[in-house]
Amino acid sequence: MKTPTDSERLTRELDWNLLRTFMVVVQEGSVTKGGNRLRLRQPSVSQALKRLEDRLQTQLIERSPSTFRVTPAGQHLYRECIEVYGTISRAISAGQGIEDELTGKVTVAAFSRIESDLFDRVLSQFHSLHPKVGFEINVMPSKAVRQTVLEKGAGLGICLVYDKHAKLVYEQVYRCYFGFFCGPTHPLFGQSNLKVQDLRGHSSVTFKTDQLWDALRPVALMRAHHKLDDQVTGSTSHLGEAMRMIIAGLGFGPLPVHVADAYVQSGQLWRLPPYEDTLEIDVHLVTNPNARLNRAEDAFLEFFRGELSKVPLEERTYKSGLQQRQFSD
Repeated sequence: MKTPTDSERLTRELDWNLLRTFMVVVQEGSVTKGGNRLRLRQPSVSQALKRLEDRLQTQLIERSPSTFRVTPAGQHLYRECIEVYGTISRAISAGQGIEDELTGKVTVAAFSRIESDLFDRVLSQFHSLHPKVGFEINVMPSKAVRQTVLEKGAGLGICLVYDKHAKLVYEQVYRCYFGFFCGPTHPLFGQSNLKVQDLRGHSSVTFKTDQLWDALRPVALMRAHHKLDDQVTGSTSHLGEAMRMIIAGLGFGPLPVHVADAYVQSGQLWRLPPYEDTLEIDVHLVTNPNARLNRAEDAFLEFFRGELSKVPLEERTYKSGLQQRQFSD
């Protein structure tokens, strides 16, 4: 009989709880925070990490009272742990949904916030057809959405996209346009016939994706060209919080014009130049063709794609619906 290699023996004998502990500690960036999430005391977590390192005969995390650094070996192991954990989780979900009536859970990773009539309709109609299917929508930055789908932690993602990953499939859900807005206490609120240069010198609010190398590149290019990014007083990955800071007067900032329209009408926001809808941003459905989806996710993805195919892009493009006097007064 063939003698097992050291690698085979290690795979057979390794305690998977140690890998999960390691994975959570890396995600939390702290032994203490990892222990809190696992509901374990800090000494137990430290001991588990030491056991894993001893078993693998390599240091995974450099840790001291003032240091926490994942070593290259630890980074490689973490990526493998995420892949395995995601595959196992999805296999369990798939096994739980083998029934005549469609059940199970659809996990969606999404940026904040999806303003799409089509997506709302898809959710509503799919729920009517399959009321026993549950949904878990996890909100996170667009980069994190892509990474989560890549690691098979979610069946599908909806996000802004700048650089497309070769292992993922992208399908456009809708197109929107961003514009600059300010709140009632801002010096430019209520002023008409402004030029983009008039924003120069005023404080601003940004999204973390408002960078030349990220999803809101058109907005970043506009800022850079007109030198509007000298005084950034607030940044966020969440649309609602960006709007809160703009309305509160922290500075002017970019928002999707079709979302901001209602707030302009209610007097909470004021549109600033450029008044034309030129800052074009696309929102995509992102999937991993190598992920094993459960039955509910397979069905939802097929339904979603079917609805997308029925609606031309022109009807999934959102511009400002306001004919505002402020542009010409």
